[in-house]
Amino acid sequence: MTTALRDPALQAHRQAFYDRIDREHLAPLWAVMANLVPATPTTPCEVAHWGYAGVREHLLEAGSLITAKEAERRVLVLENPGLRGASSITHSLYAGYQLILPGEVAPSHRHAATAVRLVVEGEGAYTAVEGERTPMSPGDFIITPSWTFHDHGNSGDQPVVWLDGLDVPMVQFFDAGFCERHTRETQPLIRATDDALLRYGANLLPVDYAANPHRSPVFRYPYERTRSTLLGLARNGPIDARHGVKLRYSHPGTGGWPTPTMGAFAQWLPSGFEGAPYRGTDGTVYCVVEGQGSSQVGEHTVHWQPHDVFVVPSWVSVSHRAESGAVLFSLSDRPAQQAMGFWREA
Repeated sequence: MTTALRDPALQAHRQAFYDRIDREHLAPLWAVMANLVPATPTTPCEVAHWGYAGVREHLLEAGSLITAKEAERRVLVLENPGLRGASSITHSLYAGYQLILPGEVAPSHRHAATAVRLVVEGEGAYTAVEGERTPMSPGDFIITPSWTFHDHGNSGDQPVVWLDGLDVPMVQFFDAGFCERHTRETQPLIRATDDALLRYGANLLPVDYAANPHRSPVFRYPYERTRSTLLGLARNGPIDARHGVKLRYSHPGTGGWPTPTMGAFAQWLPSGFEGAPYRGTDGTVYCVVEGQGSSQVGEHTVHWQPHDVFVVPSWVSVSHRAESGAVLFSLSDRPAQQAMGFWREA
């Protein structure tokens, strides 16, 4: 038993002291030290899973209620059950499913937050970034760097859905958020479609290229290339006992992360794969590109199928099992954690 608990008079004196300094906006560190400097990472984030079939019905209903122009971005935000009201899927990441219907345009704007996108379903849509359009096909990974004008459109005949991931909570933490709307609904195009992919995405670079480490010059990473690479490496072996075949998307000019705050990954799990447990300090958002299986996340078993999203909080163990050959996309704040020197894995 502590001295204070044995001595009610001392407890009363301490409480009177705390009450008095509270009026001057002061607080005793020793009363909150355990929460500020925990023995292991703690988080209010919870294990969560969103089945795409149900979410898709809600998205299509939203499409009948509000236009993309009215909404500016017609998105259903994936809110972590432990962070309701914060528009966050982890402490540092925002995520949501976005719908754009045939003939619609999501108007051009730019913001401090960086956005990444994984196309979930549908053909015929595009994203325009800084005067260049790129098509969107299922499985494509697409980047909108910080403070770049971007708009989306759907010139096809089917709904298109993608998963948005943004570092909005990090921007909010630093009180550094800005947003600006373009004077035109769609920005003027100054380069040919997919010029960046041609210019920077073939293991070749312009002779006078000077890399900007904070943003990849490539906006679209086509899924057909990603999938082909994963399967080729699976044939060559070996298969990692935890991850199957897992690759990270990279900045073609530096080999580093494509954005300074968010890392994105693609992994192939062969049919029948049963992975060993893994955990890291970066809370991770998974989206199933193809295949079926399950993941043991802490004490929870998540059964997943194509286009589902699930989240693994910081320092919670995860192991994957594939019922059929599966591709998982994932997103985390690992680059930010590594830049600050406190990312760890086990």
